[in-house]
Amino acid sequence: MPRKREGPKKRPRNDLSHKGKKVAKKKATAQKKQSKKAPKTRNGGTMTEAAFWAYIRSTLRKKSMFWRPILECRNSSRREYSGPNKRQKWEYLCGICNKYHHGKEVVVHHINDCGTLTCADDLPGFVERLFCERDGLKVVCKNCHKNLHKTDE
Repeated sequence: MPRKREGPKKRPRNDLSHKGKKVAKKKATAQKKQSKKAPKTRNGGTMTEAAFWAYIRSTLRKKSMFWRPILECRNSSRREYSGPNKRQKWEYLCGICNKYHHGKEVVVHHINDCGTLTCADDLPGFVERLFCERDGLKVVCKNCHKNLHKTDE
């Protein structure tokens, strides 16, 4: 009969002696962070300016998925899948590496970057670039898309 391997001895649940320094350190850093909070001026005092503009940016990006030129761009790069996976109907051609990929592995890339949206002054330009026509879009695989944005930095 094999011997049972014994692990480290467990402390009783009420023994917090090993956490004393960590807890004190966390409380000290929490107090420092509380003094630097941004004022919540939006949405009835529940959102900071940054959270508000992140919410607007996120909502616009979600709605842009249904923008007709984006759908046309994605559909123009697809072909019928003929591999062994019977559940997959389409595969998409990457505009950079010229390989076909599963639908979850491709994205529609804006050739002219949409930019940032941090204040009301950025809104018209951001919307204009986000909802562009088909000639400003390209279907690329996620790996090539990541490499494109690495070169931007």
